[in-house]
Amino acid sequence: MEFQDDAFVLWARAHGDTGAVVDLLTEGHGRVAAYVAGGASRRMKPFLQPGARVAADFRARTAEQLGGARLEPVGEGPAALFDDPLALTGLAAAAAVAQGALPEREPHPGAFYGFEALMAALAIPEVWPAVFVRFESGLLEALGFGLDLSRCGATGVTDDLAWVSPRTGRAVSREAGAPYADRLLHLPPFLLGTQAGLGEGDVGAGLALTGHFLERNVFHVLNRPLPPARVWMIDKLGEAGRL
Repeated sequence: MEFQDDAFVLWARAHGDTGAVVDLLTEGHGRVAAYVAGGASRRMKPFLQPGARVAADFRARTAEQLGGARLEPVGEGPAALFDDPLALTGLAAAAAVAQGALPEREPHPGAFYGFEALMAALAIPEVWPAVFVRFESGLLEALGFGLDLSRCGATGVTDDLAWVSPRTGRAVSREAGAPYADRLLHLPPFLLGTQAGLGEGDVGAGLALTGHFLERNVFHVLNRPLPPARVWMIDKLGEAGRL
């Protein structure tokens, strides 16, 4: 198995005296783990941080074997965010969610493009928390658990959608859901279209929505909790008044 692909680093740890095992989110081959010779060196360490973009040359003898990769850095990567601790928590959370949710060596280009869009948005403090919610929504869709926000699951109407059923993942109109509001998940308007504004509490509602379905449909099945990095990000966003 051999390929060359664009990728983002999701995670890395030292392996042996000089190498590192790296988890990559590639554009065309999904999440791939690889051994990087010299990955523990001072030269390579800055390029193996979560969010770093690289060009990967991957080789493995068999599909089951941990392959090796040669990586070349592309662009500035997470270094551009070093002056924004809150954005760095968002980056760490996104990398942890992608690593935990995506199966290995299964192509999910939509997840790559969503991560790419989030990386670009992290430089804009007013925008990236909402883009993070969209990123998680895209992950759910890529994994086959996409939310159906096109119409009310109870009545079929397409206007005034305000809730999501925690059981089906389908939108519910404000009128149809009013009697059951305490059992439904709030649907923030920004998930319905790019023209919708971002109101107070919308980011928190969006994270609660995507978190519910990621936990139920993905992480619970894998017998794992939602990543601690995501919990930490939500705490920090709350402290900053950004939820």
